[in-house]
Amino acid sequence: MSRVLQFDLVIRARRAVTPAGEAARAIGVQYGAVVAVEPYDAPLTASREVELDDDVVLLPGLVDTHVHVNEPGRTEWEGFATATRAAAAGGVTTIVDMPLNSVPPTTTVEALRVKRAAAEGSVHVDVGFWGGAVPGNLGELRGLRAAGVYGFKCFLLPSGVEEFGHLTIGELAEVLPVLGELGAPLVVHAEDAGAVDHAPPAGGRRYRDFLASRPRGAENLAVAQVIELARATGARVHVLHLASSDALPMIASARRDGVAVSAETCPHYLSFAAEDVPDGATQFKCCPPIREAANRELLWEGLRAGVVDLVVSDHSPCTPELKRLEAGDFGAAWGGIASLQLGLPAVWTQARARGFGLTDVVRWMAERPADLVGLTGKGRIAFGADADFAVFAPDEELVVDPARLHHRHPVTPYAGLRLTGVVRSTWRRGVEICNESGIAGEPRGQLLPGGAT
Repeated sequence: MSRVLQFDLVIRARRAVTPAGEAARAIGVQYGAVVAVEPYDAPLTASREVELDDDVVLLPGLVDTHVHVNEPGRTEWEGFATATRAAAAGGVTTIVDMPLNSVPPTTTVEALRVKRAAAEGSVHVDVGFWGGAVPGNLGELRGLRAAGVYGFKCFLLPSGVEEFGHLTIGELAEVLPVLGELGAPLVVHAEDAGAVDHAPPAGGRRYRDFLASRPRGAENLAVAQVIELARATGARVHVLHLASSDALPMIASARRDGVAVSAETCPHYLSFAAEDVPDGATQFKCCPPIREAANRELLWEGLRAGVVDLVVSDHSPCTPELKRLEAGDFGAAWGGIASLQLGLPAVWTQARARGFGLTDVVRWMAERPADLVGLTGKGRIAFGADADFAVFAPDEELVVDPARLHHRHPVTPYAGLRLTGVVRSTWRRGVEICNESGIAGEPRGQLLPGGAT
């Protein structure tokens, strides 16, 4: 047992998920960190003691490494205050912000400084940052890494915003050796530009036409190219928002060969199916697109087999006008789904129906995202880790009411759906930041891992 005699906080939970599995535990917290993980009835004393209800499970705070906050420059789409409120309400205690769609994008050290300044003092959860790898910024990568970004994102086809260009395969081959030297992962939007150019153009209200405009082959080809460059350079690559199950055997095979490749998918790919998307329902538009039900089930099998490592939101909101909801034109609408607050119940609803447990969900949504960016003190309830928790009622149902969502614009394909699992409260570094009454207190989240130099 820890030598600390008086803790700041002790939380007792009949069910708690730790790296050792699920069990009844007493968690001792001192100075914002976990310093004791003991049996439920252990004689721990504290300035504050919380005994959780029997119908909840204590989870580590979730880590979402794929969030588009968009501030500065497009704060009318989303901002740090609103995004991190949504995160806290969803049991997410750490996010890592993508380098686009802010203006400027995080492709220079100066742009990172501007973004950190925009976030300072307005975040309810801890926030880290990705850098961007774009044409012409090869010389910026070392400085960005030294300034604290966790790795770099690139696109292999147009990103949707002019200020964040995409890399050719030749440019990708130049970037990867540099990142290998820096020990930084490259996270890749893997769709091949040529394959998309040769597909039928997107346009109109029919979802099947939009689906045809972003074929599986575009994903499969891009994933294959990324794998082979990782094989050749020894760099670490991560496939973002995997939607095509066809790529799973390639990823599994590359890993067996020792290639440093990992992959993520998202709640919307695990929840929805192309056959069920109504024509004109542009709130479902994302890129790569939501594919067929059979493909969805294979993604679940990829999670079961460990080929897909983690599940993150790809929270990518915009103004309602850009979704073209009235026209329902999939070609004209912005592609992105807002789900930061709903990821845990959305994934749990589907996971439990397929025989998974909360230990699986914690692995996908807390531990492995933290590991991707090297945040060893996040995503787990363990000695020395940050005291970040989500108190989750796994059997309670909710109907998604957009008016209760905290992200800036309440547009989501989950509207009206019945989900299972409710976040009762969220704790960051031993302080309750959200409960059933709403967001608790002022924004006191930290920017990770430190200031730009």
